[in-house]
Amino acid sequence: MSFEEKRAWTMGLVAVAAYAVYLSLLLSRAGDGPLTEVAYVPLLLWSVGGSTGATIAVTIALGIASPRGGRRTDQRDREISRFGEHIGQSFVAIGAIAALLMAMADWDRFWIANAVYLAFVLSAVLGSAARIAAYRSGFQPW
Repeated sequence: MSFEEKRAWTMGLVAVAAYAVYLSLLLSRAGDGPLTEVAYVPLLLWSVGGSTGATIAVTIALGIASPRGGRRTDQRDREISRFGEHIGQSFVAIGAIAALLMAMADWDRFWIANAVYLAFVLSAVLGSAARIAAYRSGFQPW
């Protein structure tokens, strides 16, 4: 498995894990009350920061554990990375449009922030899945 494929696995798995922890903490703090009254901002910030830090730490560990020269990227790696970014960015755009519509409809900030966070998570997961699929099933640039 190439270093770039390992990075794709890392980003996807860390994004899912961080979001799962965020949701479980959010729902447990809500109890029987409304979600909009939960202090979600610290949870969201810790989740984003923790997932960023975990991704960086795991990537550094993978780099240290990789054999010398194993971190080299070639043209195929760059094309697969670009492909994954293009696929993942679609969810960022969808999330931005959803947040814009929610703001225009005067929805609570809780829902807007969570829609944007979900869009970022889906972007990371979908982009990682696209990269992994390209590595596993072959990649043919158009």
